[in-house]
Amino acid sequence: MSEPEILVVGAGPAGLTAATYLGRFRRNVRVADGGEPRACWIPLSHNMPGFPAGIGGPAILERMREQAREYGADIRPGRVERLMRDGDALVAVIDGERIAVRAVLLATGVVDHHPDLPGVERAVQRALVRICPICDGYEATGKAVAILGDSDKGAREAAFMRTYSDQVTLIHVGPPERLTQADEMARLGIEVVAAPLEGVQLQDDRVTALDWGGQSRAFDLIYSALGTSPNAELARDLGARLADDGRLEVDLHQATSVPGLWAAGDVVRGLNQIAVATAEAAVAATDIHNALRRADGWTVAD
Repeated sequence: MSEPEILVVGAGPAGLTAATYLGRFRRNVRVADGGEPRACWIPLSHNMPGFPAGIGGPAILERMREQAREYGADIRPGRVERLMRDGDALVAVIDGERIAVRAVLLATGVVDHHPDLPGVERAVQRALVRICPICDGYEATGKAVAILGDSDKGAREAAFMRTYSDQVTLIHVGPPERLTQADEMARLGIEVVAAPLEGVQLQDDRVTALDWGGQSRAFDLIYSALGTSPNAELARDLGARLADDGRLEVDLHQATSVPGLWAAGDVVRGLNQIAVATAEAAVAATDIHNALRRADGWTVAD
């Protein structure tokens, strides 16, 4: 296989979409697959365009991998340890191997902050503890819902869930001073419980109880609103401009402030949605291709 021109870092929906576009642009592209992306946690997505009956995250990713490989993408396991500049090229160190490319697309996503409780990861995998009310809030319609938060982000998500249910409880597990919108919760009819969470009880297909301060309460669905951390270290070390929340700032073509570096998906400021990630990846891949065409003299002069 030819040496890659372009490196895509991340094999989630954004990275795989970009790989498909770049392959169809007849570019040699390598995808560094650093492990399971957040999408693999999705039991069944009902807002993925084109799948009215829903589709699971693993199935989405498998279809995207197959499509990218159809057009020549070289998808390999590997974690990018460092990015650096060498003249006009960007050099990536992947598991100790140095690879020089003309362009890099970061699709590295974010890491969720889960409550440190036994059984939580299993509950997320079974959709009993959820992390995306925009994705699946509809399925909470009319149900008893708990929001786990440690800041005003929890209050905002609790307010959002009132779209679907009048049985919303905010369990604030952080310091009291980090919840400044308790009055708004009362106005919106949202119960607030301010206490450290001690346990999650699971049985069959529901959370049988959450435990705090010697009390137990049953809920149909639990949402974690503890936030995320963007995987933006590679770009930050290159001097890329970051937003206040630590995500990458990009222009209208998904280019970062570092020449030769683009970004798409959850690592970019915006909605954590597959539809958004794939759209950003299409824009980024097209701009990368056109930038390389300009550099090689294969565009019409203005």
